[in-house]
Amino acid sequence: MTSTDGLGLACALVAGLALALPAGAKPPLSASDWLSGSVREPDNISSWRPGDARPPELRQRARRELAPTGAVEPVGVTRLGEGNPDGKGTVSPRAAGLPADLWGDSEAAVLVRLIRSPNPRLPALRRLERRLLAAQLRPARTEAGQEGTLFLARVDKLLDMGATGAAKELLKAAGPGDPQRFRRLFDIALLSGDEAQACETMDRTPGVAPSFPARIFCLAFGGDWAAAALVFHGAQAMGRIDPQMATLLAHYLDDGYSDSAEELVPPAVVTPLELRLHEAIGQPLPSSSLPLAFALADLDQNEGWKARLDAAERLARAGAIPASQLRMIYLEQKPAASGGVWDRAGAVQALADALLMRDVAGVGHALPRAFDAMVAAGLGPALADMVGAEVGALGLDGRAGRIALWLALQAAQPQVVQAPPADAAPFELWLLRFAEGEPQSAPPQGEGEPRAAALFPAFLGPSEQNLPDSAAQLILANRRGEALLAAIADVDAGLDGDLPRAAQGLRVLRVLGQQEIARQAAIELILAPVMAPPPGAGAP
Repeated sequence: MTSTDGLGLACALVAGLALALPAGAKPPLSASDWLSGSVREPDNISSWRPGDARPPELRQRARRELAPTGAVEPVGVTRLGEGNPDGKGTVSPRAAGLPADLWGDSEAAVLVRLIRSPNPRLPALRRLERRLLAAQLRPARTEAGQEGTLFLARVDKLLDMGATGAAKELLKAAGPGDPQRFRRLFDIALLSGDEAQACETMDRTPGVAPSFPARIFCLAFGGDWAAAALVFHGAQAMGRIDPQMATLLAHYLDDGYSDSAEELVPPAVVTPLELRLHEAIGQPLPSSSLPLAFALADLDQNEGWKARLDAAERLARAGAIPASQLRMIYLEQKPAASGGVWDRAGAVQALADALLMRDVAGVGHALPRAFDAMVAAGLGPALADMVGAEVGALGLDGRAGRIALWLALQAAQPQVVQAPPADAAPFELWLLRFAEGEPQSAPPQGEGEPRAAALFPAFLGPSEQNLPDSAAQLILANRRGEALLAAIADVDAGLDGDLPRAAQGLRVLRVLGQQEIARQAAIELILAPVMAPPPGAGAP
């Protein structure tokens, strides 16, 4: 077959796809701008696979005109409706600590807007919001044809928080049959470095028509380079691939470019598919300037230790991975240099060695160094989750003892502190009792007293007292989910200095049954001055 014949066949194949793919793509329902364009609206294209001799509509016409054999046609299978995905979840309401009818009479569109608000920064509020997003709650009120928008907003918020594992499990609970759910599963697999799973999901998802770039990538990844090139040239000839993506795919498919010194300009908005294609052609893109979920790609064992350290710190700083995972990466090998992440790795290693040897004096020496290094990088809460329970139980004195107390409180482990440091300030002792749920008196004068004085009244008397009018009206109108989401934003505003608003949010959390979260969030706000980076330091 000549090259002209090959191009003609490719165009014929692509023509069948083009009939099902309108030139104007529909606006995506996703709140995340970086999702790959891995699907198009499904139609008769869903039955097409490379290797078929003719486009789908020609094969169907021939089938109607002449039966090839006298055999009985295979029984067709149609996927039944999966119901409203807004009611799907991975955690039961009881396990999440939430009522099943939390959404009540709220409109889904209103909840979507609230969920799309900035991510909470306090660790206690992050944990609450993640439980809320994953919970299996009764669907909110939704206009006809808008079922699933709340579900997608929940998934996208988890992705924005870097919680790709939780987002994946939530998507699996609803199934990949919907194109918008499929494209998210496809991208999560790419970000996880599991291209095989991404392509397998594509092949096994009926009713989902892959886009040309996604299909070409998976054909080549599966070893069928000839089919990949055939589809690529046909789609490119018909103008069905964006020029920048076409250049990237050409470099991916043609090893003749491997000796070229040409550096491709990355797109303004990088998708997971483009990230993997750039990596495949030997021009990897740094994830530091990409959305948080992209940092997951750098945790791969094939990446260098420095890249893995940077990615793990970024994810841990946002609460997207357990602090224990960051600790494991810190301990993988000895630092190769000094400064920045190397100093933090060395400090954590020294502290871990002292803890392993049960060397109390060694812990007392290593802890301040590790604390100062981690706090300066915005990783104080991560250090608390790493070692707060261990160091808080050692009965250290001096500055190391006060740091140990702070870390235990930040980690929500006040019960481990059997012997507070002898030189602890009265305010620190009050904060320890407050964490245990005891004090009913105002905090004494101390370093954190102004914050505690502003927040402590939210825990006095019945929680219904002095409830903000807006929250009270929402609760009375059976729109508790809206009140809860608004309260999370209110409490988090305390980090910006708006303590009165934070105190109002704490009252609402208590009314809605989140007493432990409210108390821990208050502790984190009070400790913020010592756990936050010093002015001018910032995270690298």
